[in-house]
Amino acid sequence: MGQSIFAKSVILTNGTFLNGVIHIGTKQFGGGRIGEKAASGITEQLIALGFESGRMKTGTPPRVDGRSLDYSKMEIQYGDENPSKFSYSNETSPVKNQRSCWITYTNENVHEVLKTGFDESPMYSGRIQGIGPRYCPSIEDKINRFAERERHQIFVEPEGWNTVEIYVNGFSTSLPDEIQYKAIRLIPGFENAKLFRPGYAIEYDYFPPTQLHLTLETKGIKNLFFAGQINGTTGYEEAASQGLIAGINAHQNINNKESFVLKRDEAYIGVLIDDLINKGVDEPYRMFTSRAEYRIMLRQDNADVRLTEKGYKLGLASSSRMQNVEQKISDTQTIIKYFKKTSVTPSDVNETLSSLGSSPIPQNYKLDQILSRPQVELNDLKNNIPFVADFLKNYDQDSILQAEILLKYEGYLEKEKLVAEKMNRLEDIKIHDDFDFVSIKSLSIEAREKLKKHKPKTLGQASRISGVSPADISVLMVYLGR
Repeated sequence: MGQSIFAKSVILTNGTFLNGVIHIGTKQFGGGRIGEKAASGITEQLIALGFESGRMKTGTPPRVDGRSLDYSKMEIQYGDENPSKFSYSNETSPVKNQRSCWITYTNENVHEVLKTGFDESPMYSGRIQGIGPRYCPSIEDKINRFAERERHQIFVEPEGWNTVEIYVNGFSTSLPDEIQYKAIRLIPGFENAKLFRPGYAIEYDYFPPTQLHLTLETKGIKNLFFAGQINGTTGYEEAASQGLIAGINAHQNINNKESFVLKRDEAYIGVLIDDLINKGVDEPYRMFTSRAEYRIMLRQDNADVRLTEKGYKLGLASSSRMQNVEQKISDTQTIIKYFKKTSVTPSDVNETLSSLGSSPIPQNYKLDQILSRPQVELNDLKNNIPFVADFLKNYDQDSILQAEILLKYEGYLEKEKLVAEKMNRLEDIKIHDDFDFVSIKSLSIEAREKLKKHKPKTLGQASRISGVSPADISVLMVYLGR
């Protein structure tokens, strides 16, 4: 419309829309998602402002009409036995009704039909230049790379309660739509399948995230933030978490408040952003637990303990949520103390231990010693020792679970905490923006180049940059007076 909208801070969350091109066989057309226009001009303007860009691709499977499928030919996959919540808020409750998914499989007939379209595949013909996610290969990629496999799993996933649309997970493809249609109808249960939309690949611009601070603010322009696929990530949760951190920091910036950064031992968000900024990406980044070195500390059961206070200080969590967490911490510590000081006799526990395949005790033992055995769970003690059950009836399940984990894995947790504290001491050593890495001849040439390019804010951040060795960090410590 030719209007200009001014803002004190801007966050770009462009998804797959920047110069997006959709590929279905030999057909290609501009789009950010099927049926939606691509965004043009933003990439060009950012490049003119000195930013570096690249090209990536992702794919999506066909969507089919669930009413046209024969589920009797598939294996049902039920939901969680005890569905828990993503939130610790008392305002939400666990899901009562779950929709099942199903599993079916491709077969050699499906593969043969798909192969007939390989000549028209945008991936194999070289029309797609962008790098795709290694962990979500297309069906044609799977057939090509794992030629010895006679079949591949297909997860049949309902899109929601109020739609008949089915997401055919595992069948991501950009082959011609008529070949997709022919092949999908050879999958057991899909003989009469009706397609709502074919699968397609989408190619789009991204900006290497090494151009950002840990706050997701760009190094080149103050108060400009990037979040999501513009940073070379893939996945909904990855995008949502970056949007949250960018949003918090945009607010902090324009209100002259302290920046908000989560560390690697505090949250998976901390691992994700630290990886992006310090290591960059050479393929769409996905968050895996294996990327986190402190994953014993980054557990689902303690997410509220790790993060609620931070949210409360930012004004994002209510005082009642903060009080609930404080109560949980207090109750957890009370349960731990009880287990560390309370003894059980052989007559209290030996029958239970024998039934669990654990050695009986010859004398009195503390409860925490019994619980530390791999065969024994807290529920075993609660269900078989009346005084334990009597004590625990005053506490909720969250606090009991937290106490059990902290008692069972105490040694491992202490070890990981010490490593994290040692690394965090490096995070406390700040490096000034104008620090001249190039002039330090004792650093390796690669380290000087990488440090100059990345401009790390702390010694800890410098230590995680690819090409910067422990010897280089020792040199920097000397120059920083440590």
